[in-house]
Amino acid sequence: MNKFFFLFFFFFLSCVYSQNNADKMINLSETEWVKLHDESEESVIIDVRTDDEFSTGYIDGAVNIDFYMGNEFISEIDKLDKSKSYFIYCKSGARSGQTCELMKQKGFKKVYNLEGGILGWTGELEEL
Repeated sequence: MNKFFFLFFFFFLSCVYSQNNADKMINLSETEWVKLHDESEESVIIDVRTDDEFSTGYIDGAVNIDFYMGNEFISEIDKLDKSKSYFIYCKSGARSGQTCELMKQKGFKKVYNLEGGILGWTGELEEL
């Protein structure tokens, strides 16, 4: 029940919150996402899938923060350094898109969503 309340609340905030174009999250293709990540000095890759999904394969260097952790998820986001660049992905791009929106609302300036998520990823994956 907590998970569903969290998702409803997050969806509600996303719908109500007004943003200008400069504050909107950026969806990038795999090529653009990788290029910008490689060019960014202080960047972090975040995988917001579940632990089980993460264990099936992840992008090299990714940190796993499970979107479905509810309040713990928000606490983990709050601990992140807002001066860094964040490259976010999930399975299809939906959870990562919501994560980018949340991070923008919390004052993060450089957050980038991997369009299509891991399903669209053609690069290599690491395994646990």
